[in-house]
Amino acid sequence: MTTTAPSLPAVGEERTLVVVDDLTRTRLVQYAGVSGDYNPLHTDEIFARDVAGYPGVFAHGMLTMGLTSRVVTEWVGEERLTEFGVRFAAQVWPGDTLTATATVESVEAGVARFGITTVNQKGEAVIKGWATARLAD
Repeated sequence: MTTTAPSLPAVGEERTLVVVDDLTRTRLVQYAGVSGDYNPLHTDEIFARDVAGYPGVFAHGMLTMGLTSRVVTEWVGEERLTEFGVRFAAQVWPGDTLTATATVESVEAGVARFGITTVNQKGEAVIKGWATARLAD
């Protein structure tokens, strides 16, 4: 029996992944507990709305970043990820569905560089970023 190795990402290739469907307030509170980030902007509706002036609670940036990373790690494996960075472009609200797309921008010396964009259900970018990953051991 012959097995075929997975193909390596090629320049211009892209992958798209829904990283969260209908983000819940419960998930925000769970993330606060795991991360230790108890900023009330993310967990206290009354504080976020009445004190801070936002429409309500919104997702931690690092939660959104972590969810976004899945588009690359599910493609090449988390053990191959060498760098990951983002710019937060918009807030993420409860009820949002986020879709991340990674595009291979270059492959040099066995390392792929990806451009990454995450959009909400309205098609609005919430994250723009990049990652690099080793393609071989």
